[in-house]
Amino acid sequence: MQARKVEALIFDMDGTMVDSMPWHAKAWIEYGIRHGIDIDVPKFMRQTTGRTAFECACELMGREVSEAESAEITHRKESIYRELFGARFREVPGFNAFNRAAVARGLKVAVGTAGDRHNIAFTMSHLRPDPAPLAIVGGDEGLPGKPEPAIFLEAARRIGVAPSRCIVFEDAPFGIEAARRGGMLAVAVCTTHSASELAGPHVIAAVRDYDELNNSNFLETLDAAA
Repeated sequence: MQARKVEALIFDMDGTMVDSMPWHAKAWIEYGIRHGIDIDVPKFMRQTTGRTAFECACELMGREVSEAESAEITHRKESIYRELFGARFREVPGFNAFNRAAVARGLKVAVGTAGDRHNIAFTMSHLRPDPAPLAIVGGDEGLPGKPEPAIFLEAARRIGVAPSRCIVFEDAPFGIEAARRGGMLAVAVCTTHSASELAGPHVIAAVRDYDELNNSNFLETLDAAA
């Protein structure tokens, strides 16, 4: 980290900014019940977390689906998710405070998520980050999902920061791997996976939530390294 100046933070959304992953799992369970599909949800989540809605639909059906079929599956499942999580919405503890502190120190903030525009709008309307991210790249923009780095690289491009000067915050192995492939540092947010599952040579910290970072000298350390 001392060899590079950090200029931007790029956050995954689900499980990283908001504590939503259990509700995605519940939504898939409910989707399977409603549509008569036997889904091994833990296995399915391991295979798809960080991938785009289209990629998830193909995985679910075990074949290449059409855009229309993908859109229908996504609409039905994500409507269930938003209904469930909306009633119990919560940020990953300390996120908004950490976001404010980071921006106050001159860091740029962006979001790179496999979520679609509807889930992005849902999350932002409930979370209300202030300041808002400078850019949000979603999974319905035609880019490959994680572990490919395209979503994170596009987020860095939109805010005008070299990937090597970005830190990615991620809760899932595919996202951690996407950061590595993109030449970015990473912080593992251990809401859904253990630190060992999110380890890598580019991972500079593993935390349960942002309260740990807020109560430490994490941002000051970035200043010192710069």
